[in-house]
Amino acid sequence: MQLFIRKVKIFLEMIKFEHSIFALPFAYMGAILGAVVLTGVLPEWSQIGWVTLAMIGARTAAMSLNRVIDKKYDKKNPRTAGRAIPAGLISITEVMLFVALSFLLLFWSAAQLNMLSVYLLPVAVFFLVFYSYTKRFTWACHFVLGITLGLAPLGGWVAITGEITLASLVLFITVAMWSAGFDLIYACQDVEFDREEGLHSFPGRFGIPTALITAKILHVLTAVGLIALFFMTDLSWLYLVGILIAYIILFYEHRLVSPKDLSKLNTAFFTMNGVLSAVVFTFTLVDILMESFR
Repeated sequence: MQLFIRKVKIFLEMIKFEHSIFALPFAYMGAILGAVVLTGVLPEWSQIGWVTLAMIGARTAAMSLNRVIDKKYDKKNPRTAGRAIPAGLISITEVMLFVALSFLLLFWSAAQLNMLSVYLLPVAVFFLVFYSYTKRFTWACHFVLGITLGLAPLGGWVAITGEITLASLVLFITVAMWSAGFDLIYACQDVEFDREEGLHSFPGRFGIPTALITAKILHVLTAVGLIALFFMTDLSWLYLVGILIAYIILFYEHRLVSPKDLSKLNTAFFTMNGVLSAVVFTFTLVDILMESFR
C-alpha cells in the first residue's frame, strides 16, 4: 500500500497535477456560461462533477502520454532530466496503466452528460495525443497546444448544453490564443536544446524576440476575445472588472520576460497564467450569481 501511494505521488508530480488550474477554470466557465446563456439557469452540481472528472481524465491522459512520448528528449535535456520517467522513478508500463484509466474516466464522464459530448470525444482525444508529436515536425506546435487547451471551455459548454454556438466558439478561440501565447513564452527557455536535437519550436525557428512579440499579439487578441464575450452574453460590469484584472496580469506577464532576461519565465508562465484563469472564472461566476439573485 505504501508503494502504491508513493507511485501515485510520483505520478501526480510527473504530470504537474496542480497545473490543472490553467484549463479547469475555463472549463467551468464554459459550462456555467453556456447553461445561463441557453437555458437561463445554472447547471446542476452533478453535471459540474462529471465535467470535473472528464477534465481530470483528459489532462491526466494528455500529460502522461506527453511524458512517455518525450522520454528520450527529457532524458537529454538538463531541465527535464529529473522527471520521473528519465530518472527511473516510474516505469512506462505504470504510466500507460494510468493513461488507460484516465481515458476510461474521460469516456465514462462524457457518457453521463450528453451524446454530443460523446460524438466529439474522438476530436478531443486526437488533439490530446497529436500535440506531443508536433514538435517533431512543425514550429506551429504551440498553436496545436492552444487548440487542445481551448477545447476545455468548449467541452464544458457542450457538456451542459449539448450545443455549439457562436459564443462558445469565441470562448474556444480566446482560450486557444491565450494558451498558445503563454506556451510561446515557455518555449523560449529550450531554444538551444531544440535546435541541437532537431526539434521544432517557434522560438527555435524565428528567434526569441519574434516569439515574444508574437505572444504579445496573441494576448492582445485574447483581450479582444474576452471583451467580445461581454457583448455576446448578458454578463455585466462585474465581468468587465475581472477581465480588466486579466489585462493587467497579461501586461505584467510580458513585463517579466525579455529576449535578454528569461530569469522570471517560470513566474510569468505558471503563476501569472494560473491567477488569470482563476480571476476570469471567479468574476464570471460572481457576475452570473449576482444576476440570478436579482
